[in-house]
Amino acid sequence: MTTSTEPVVAADGLPLKRSLARALRRQKIRALLLIAPLLLFIVLTFLVPIGNMLLRSVDNAIVEETIPRTVEALRGWDEAGDVPPGEDVFEALYADMLIATDAKRHTRLGSRLNYESSGMSSLFRKTNERRLGRFELEQPLAPQFEDIDEDWITLETWRVIKSNSDPVTAGYFLAAMDLRATPTGIEPVSDLQAIYVKLFVRTMILSVTITAMCFLLGYPIAWILANLPSRSANMLLILVLLPFWTSLLVRTSAWKVLLQQQGVINDLLVWVGVLADDNRLAMINNATGTVIAMTHILLPFMILPLYSVMKTISPTYLRAAKSLGATDWTAFWRVYFPQSVPGIGAGAILVFILAIGYYITPELVGGTDGTFISNRIYYHISSSLNWGLAAALATILLAMVLALYWVYDRLVGIDNVKLG
Repeated sequence: MTTSTEPVVAADGLPLKRSLARALRRQKIRALLLIAPLLLFIVLTFLVPIGNMLLRSVDNAIVEETIPRTVEALRGWDEAGDVPPGEDVFEALYADMLIATDAKRHTRLGSRLNYESSGMSSLFRKTNERRLGRFELEQPLAPQFEDIDEDWITLETWRVIKSNSDPVTAGYFLAAMDLRATPTGIEPVSDLQAIYVKLFVRTMILSVTITAMCFLLGYPIAWILANLPSRSANMLLILVLLPFWTSLLVRTSAWKVLLQQQGVINDLLVWVGVLADDNRLAMINNATGTVIAMTHILLPFMILPLYSVMKTISPTYLRAAKSLGATDWTAFWRVYFPQSVPGIGAGAILVFILAIGYYITPELVGGTDGTFISNRIYYHISSSLNWGLAAALATILLAMVLALYWVYDRLVGIDNVKLG
């Protein structure tokens, strides 16, 4: 008896194994083409901006690109000493500034160095092409730069230039942590300038407080929605979703009217006799106003995940627990609450992540004591134009969120988070 050694052939005439491999490859290509638009969208709108932010937080190429000869000449200068740079440095500076002023790049360099030391912007602006054209090259250049501005011969000016001459810098991150680099090492800034660590701590505390307030208010509301008849639950759910149909700016402005000392809430408390007219509550332009307004704004993001999870919990579990002798509290705490934990996790993550990045509401109702680090990031992007520091602050904030996410995953488990 003989056995055939011929391979099994598919309908297209190819060996079965090869035909199956080709069909599988076509399926993978088709699936990749289906998700390609979404993947491209994520790359362009998420990964690229984050990557650009990370680069901006350490990029410092403008100094070396604008005054390369000066940077090279300063390598042999001891910034920790008390001797100013020599004539060779001023010669290099003169050559660099002629090119920089002609290309109008010297003002950008001054703006960059002004972040490190006040007055650098005006110093470079004064050193323009017209004044450089009056220099007598056969004479020493240092006194001629001094004639433009005395800061050109001060040690602090040259220390700032040399300490920021590397194309990659940690200066933005040091500033974001209320530190600065000096010739003798890294030192904390003065108490009047130390604001960022305080803002990071305040952001975390207020975000956790807002999340806790949303949970305390949202859990009973979600429980009522989950246990009411469908018609009544749908009506109440519309009320929960109603804030989404109103502008965020309108809602925040409404809280300003309600919370101010001459506002509706204080007037009502004075009218019923709870407060004296000269002892009204300060609920606006502070942390209290931020917590109240943001709790109202973010409350639906806690209620909806809780409601979707609670809706799947069968009431027979509680009845079974009570039939076995459990009290109402024991049945709730030992049977119902553990099943709602996935909704709590999802709601807490949503509220916390949204709260930590909010800046409109804290800006309008927070005053000086209720603003977040995001308000400072917005300020550096829109007003001071210190994008490097803004990127460093945003990077630290992103790292803190990822660290908290990792801790949450280790303690609770991200697999336990459910939206229904």
